[in-house]
Amino acid sequence: MPDLFDAYDLAGLHLPNRVVMAPMTRTRSSDAGVQGPLNREYYAQRATAGLIVSECTAVSADCGGILRAPGIFSQEQVEGWRGVVDGVHTAGGRIYCQIWHPGRISHPSLQPGGADPVAPSAIAAKGEIFTPSGRVPYTVPRVLALEEIAPIVQAFGRAAGHARDAGFDGVELHGAFGYLPDQFLQSGTNRRTDAYGGPVENRARFMLEVVEAMVAAWSTARVGVKLSPSTRFYGQEDADALATYGHVIRALDGMGIGYVHLMEPNEGDLKTGTVQIERVTQTFRPMFHGTVITNGGYDKGKGKAVLRDGEADLVSFGVPYVANPDLVARLHLDPVPLNKPDPATFYGEGPGGYTDYPALPAAA
Repeated sequence: MPDLFDAYDLAGLHLPNRVVMAPMTRTRSSDAGVQGPLNREYYAQRATAGLIVSECTAVSADCGGILRAPGIFSQEQVEGWRGVVDGVHTAGGRIYCQIWHPGRISHPSLQPGGADPVAPSAIAAKGEIFTPSGRVPYTVPRVLALEEIAPIVQAFGRAAGHARDAGFDGVELHGAFGYLPDQFLQSGTNRRTDAYGGPVENRARFMLEVVEAMVAAWSTARVGVKLSPSTRFYGQEDADALATYGHVIRALDGMGIGYVHLMEPNEGDLKTGTVQIERVTQTFRPMFHGTVITNGGYDKGKGKAVLRDGEADLVSFGVPYVANPDLVARLHLDPVPLNKPDPATFYGEGPGGYTDYPALPAAA
């Protein structure tokens, strides 16, 4: 039976183990969204993961949603990422670029010229966003006109091509957590009456067109998609999550993409009592015949179990990778304790809480 430490063939890409470093925003890019030597060090430290998926990376200049988050739409950004990728490859690792558009999960103060964020419908997200002047409520987004949709799809395709130019091993669409593709997909955030709204076939159109553009810029084997069918971030909701995500996952299966990255509901989701699908990976595994990556509160025991039961092929870890650059070794040598992460330094600037967590002594 498969184990966390077994090698895996990801559509022709050899992975030495089945431990994936999940994408995690760390806000250590420059104000222009350019990665530098500190980011190279951070990712290279974690290169023993079977696969690294980068933090969410903007596909265009109007994707401001997180301060000091990276982009991959300018040549300077591509060159910055090339340094990071070279560092990972030199350390023996493999890395995918996660590309992203926040849609309504933004604010005019984060957009060029103070423009309103865009979305499929004029429905404000729930909660607050961190801006240069502090935390403020989300604003009502501007509705995308029909003719504005194709250029955004094309931006995702260009970003995938830029990721390939930067030397990444593949690219992942961030289709989860209530960002733009998810906003089009879910009925609670998509009230359109044109070809991109209404029945699930129309609501899924944007996401599937984006994937097609990414595939055209690279290949089906080198494209993955992240989905969160049960997460209610920012007030996301759908009238029938099983039918909606079932449609998308079957469509992605038919396209033959490299993988789907499925998010289990977290404790906060479960406490709300509104989660429609409590076992996401188990539910959707039969609908997808390619590689399935699962994420959501896994430790070594739970990770081994989900592989043993055949529900997933790879297991991704988020917060444990913040504080444990050598997570694979620590899991392998368990009961070696894990470093404890400091939430106060998850986001910020500089090496503190980013590149200064200790690795195990070489003797271990």
